[in-house]
Amino acid sequence: MRIIGGSHRRRLIEFPDAEGLRPTPDRVRETVFNWLGQTMYGLRCLDLFAGSGALGLEAASRGAAEVVMVERNRVVALALQKNIKNLGFSNVALHVEDGLEFIRQQGKPFDVVFLDPPFRSKLLPALLPLLPGRLAEGGMVYVESGEPFEPDAAWRVVRQAKAGAVYYQLLGRAEA
Repeated sequence: MRIIGGSHRRRLIEFPDAEGLRPTPDRVRETVFNWLGQTMYGLRCLDLFAGSGALGLEAASRGAAEVVMVERNRVVALALQKNIKNLGFSNVALHVEDGLEFIRQQGKPFDVVFLDPPFRSKLLPALLPLLPGRLAEGGMVYVESGEPFEPDAAWRVVRQAKAGAVYYQLLGRAEA
């Protein structure tokens, strides 16, 4: 898979064949970054279930000030660490731990949060209530799932689409 935009455009990302690992397709990433704006300059981003790292590495390539990636699978995390090193990203930090535990402990707010939990998991309803205190003012949450997802009233759907078996949307706080 390749990074599709920014300073590392066309650079390869390698990842292991791990159960439940399905990288966000190029077409979907292109749409998401069009929604967010082509540049992520100066933003603090969280890729909570990093997997292949496609979303977080794409944000880093597009100028994010900081990208925090969280992945609990150690084999996948090793591949992520190798990609971060090979690409020379000094603005990317990797945490090898459970995404739910990480977000519960996180205090500093993020401008963009990428939520792409394991495809058939039921984690999204448990995750969204944890985010308001971890999201910067005007921050956005990207959600990807294998079935339609309807956020609660605390969130507003800014944009949404479907590509193949992937449902994805960009959320903002309802009061924002």
